[in-house]
Amino acid sequence: MLSGRAFSGLPTRAVLRVLDWLAERTLPAEKTAEHHRTGRRGEEAAYFHLRKLGYTMVARNFRSPRCRGEIDLIGWEKDVLCFVEVKTRTTRDVKPGQAAVDQHKRREVAAVVREYLRRFPPSCQWRFDIVSVYYGHSKASQPQIEVFRNSSLTAWN
Repeated sequence: MLSGRAFSGLPTRAVLRVLDWLAERTLPAEKTAEHHRTGRRGEEAAYFHLRKLGYTMVARNFRSPRCRGEIDLIGWEKDVLCFVEVKTRTTRDVKPGQAAVDQHKRREVAAVVREYLRRFPPSCQWRFDIVSVYYGHSKASQPQIEVFRNSSLTAWN
């Protein structure tokens, strides 16, 4: 019999942390910009946080060949399909993560959502969520994560 811990994502997350630690010490330095690495860390933290909240994740970084843009995470919360935009910040001083999902980004996400929903019956319930991830100054610090459920995809200023 498997324990609930086996399905919580904790073992997977621990293995990923060990592999990241080993990669930092053995592989050549990544030529990826620091803010892209931070964003990737935030998406991973959001993924595991949403799983802990009960979401069943079905896609990461979904793109359509017909549209610009990408949906960071897609998952089911009960019987509602959730399209999730993740915004990661190292400070709250400039602009909160959720406020960074501007008119342009909402239009791009809406087009990709429409494309994804073509696979489902018209009666499929769905919503758009925004997850803001905030890291402190230390790379080892645990992020603060806020989930904004049912955000509007309507473009606003």
